[in-house]
Amino acid sequence: MSELSDLITNQVRDLTNNVTEDPNTNLNNGLRLLAKWRSLLIQNTLLEKNGVRVLQGPLKGLNFVEQSSEGCHVAKLLGCYEQPLQRYLVRAIDRNYETLINIGCAEGYYAVGLAVAMPNTTSLAFDTDENARKACADLAKKNGVEDRVKIGKQFGIENFLDYASHNALVFCDIEGAERDLLDPVKAPALSNLDIIVESHECLVSGITEDLIRRFSSSHNIIRVDDSGERSLEGAPKWFAEMAHLDQLLATWEWRSGPTPWLVMDAKNKKEVG
Repeated sequence: MSELSDLITNQVRDLTNNVTEDPNTNLNNGLRLLAKWRSLLIQNTLLEKNGVRVLQGPLKGLNFVEQSSEGCHVAKLLGCYEQPLQRYLVRAIDRNYETLINIGCAEGYYAVGLAVAMPNTTSLAFDTDENARKACADLAKKNGVEDRVKIGKQFGIENFLDYASHNALVFCDIEGAERDLLDPVKAPALSNLDIIVESHECLVSGITEDLIRRFSSSHNIIRVDDSGERSLEGAPKWFAEMAHLDQLLATWEWRSGPTPWLVMDAKNKKEVG
């Protein structure tokens, strides 16, 4: 931990001494770096005291990993990750989908977590990162669902046709590439599939409204925004005794800007469950 502290100290020093950048930008970048460092310390405490089981939410009990492939980790273990979306995850679980198509699965938090929660569902997990695919495969085996979690590298727009007649949910998180992939003109099969997509407005300005326009005729659409507020009823007692700033950092998801979710139900799809 001393090596990490020294590394962060040097990086912050470099940022604050950089005279070629706007001083406010340097301070903001330094603050973000320190916040990530502090959240990693909280993560180590959580792992030491509670292990890797997800503590609350629709994926409660998932035997998770010690480090996510990317982004925040503590919020996933606490079970408050993307909490505004969780009511729709519960609804998805109740619908008993035949197939989950998770595009951008990372280490498998959703691909495996939802497979555990939906024992009759085949989870198709896709990620272009080799390390993420390996982590997802390991997580599936760790939770005893490796027979129902099928992992692939690339999901192309032409592949939606394979699932046109399935009772399927597309769950998509691909850092802005959703603009190219989720196109019902090029992939008419999308009109019959339920979709939950993270719209990376902070990376591609206007993408959210673009997606809404594309699917408004074929889907009932709910936009889910995130105010940052979190409920932690399932948090351990020691967490409630932490400083308020540490509690905030534990639930912070490291986002650089807005990433609303679009929950899109195909209008002509029969409800199941």
